[in-house]
Amino acid sequence: MALLFHIAQSKDIDAAATTGSYRCESIDSEGFIHCCKPEQLQGVIKRYYEGATGLLLMHIDSDLLRADLVYENTMGGEELFPHVYGEINMDAVQQIAPL
Repeated sequence: MALLFHIAQSKDIDAAATTGSYRCESIDSEGFIHCCKPEQLQGVIKRYYEGATGLLLMHIDSDLLRADLVYENTMGGEELFPHVYGEINMDAVQQIAPL
């Protein structure tokens, strides 16, 4: 299993419970869902989510994803981040926990 993380809002998790697949605003605005590797998580939280509340952390088995997974840096840096190009099938989600 290759573990990935995605930081989610509860409204999107609630919708996924009904549909069986997870999507968020970035699919429409950027074409993919942002994820990170375990070693990138603390940096992502510090850069984008410090002080935020009510968020959930999705633990995703990338081997079970049905959508395309691409490691890239869309911001022009050298560090590659996992991006899921499509909805995340909920059977790939191993755990959801408060962030």
